[in-house]
Amino acid sequence: MLTVVLGLSGALVYGFADFLGGLASRRLRPVVVTAVAALVGIVPLLVGLVVVDSAFSGRAVVWGAVAGLAGGAAVLLLYTALAIGPMSVLSPVTAVFAACVPVVVAVLRGTALSPLAVGMLVVAVVAVVLVASVRDTSGARLTARGVAAAAVAGCGFGGIVLAYDMTPADSGVAPLVVARALQVVLLGMAAVVVVRRGGGDAGGGAGASVRRDGAGRPGGPGRLSAPAAVGRVPLLAAGRARWSGRLVATVVACGFFDALANVFVQAGLHSSDDPLTFPVMSVLNALYPIGTVVLAGVVLRERLTPLQLVGIVLAFGASVGLALV
Repeated sequence: MLTVVLGLSGALVYGFADFLGGLASRRLRPVVVTAVAALVGIVPLLVGLVVVDSAFSGRAVVWGAVAGLAGGAAVLLLYTALAIGPMSVLSPVTAVFAACVPVVVAVLRGTALSPLAVGMLVVAVVAVVLVASVRDTSGARLTARGVAAAAVAGCGFGGIVLAYDMTPADSGVAPLVVARALQVVLLGMAAVVVVRRGGGDAGGGAGASVRRDGAGRPGGPGRLSAPAAVGRVPLLAAGRARWSGRLVATVVACGFFDALANVFVQAGLHSSDDPLTFPVMSVLNALYPIGTVVLAGVVLRERLTPLQLVGIVLAFGASVGLALV
């Protein structure tokens, strides 16, 4: 039960971070929002080092670095995918790969899944697809390159969970700090390059636009939250965007929630010795779009589609089933 609670909490908080990142991305380039949120997110993790017993063992540092590399690469690949293809297809592709890759690895490592567990995991994956599916009105064409980029990005997000699962149980937030520090460097460099080139994250200029919706998640626990936004959002030149108090607060909250979600994931992975803990956390973690679409409905009064509503119901039903396995 604790694993399910932590998994759902992490997914919801990831979704909240995405929503805030999407709002900020209306004023700034998404890659800039992501980089700044990563920098902000390292602060609460450093505080966590003081509050929680943490150990920077060799294993914790190595797997934390793997998580950071996987997250940074996944973010950039997802940006590429969303720039060249329809979100309505590529967002679910990413989420499904993020959910399924760790489960496949767990099975290959010898984890035995009961028929009920398999059924609940399948229902949860279906829920991921339904919640992440939205109508794309951009007219973007589906290409093999876009699908490949989205699939590899999903594998990267799944790799983050794999890496955190390999860290020692007594490492605390140490691996998260290592991963976040590496992401700050990688995404910071990417942001600098984008700003210097004077183009958007899709390669356009200051007036370019990017497709987003309440389900997209270009970020990860390294899934650093950036754009989940709504509709077609004009990208302003980062140098010209005005950092108002409200915008600063939005980015700070985005970084804080993203860091908190990482803590939930790490805690959930080490909450039990049950071999099902890893695959259950992997699939629940992929339910992050729920937090985004719910907040979009509450704050922006966006309406959930019937498919999304069905997906949310299935997600919670699968969570209850997994808690009873």
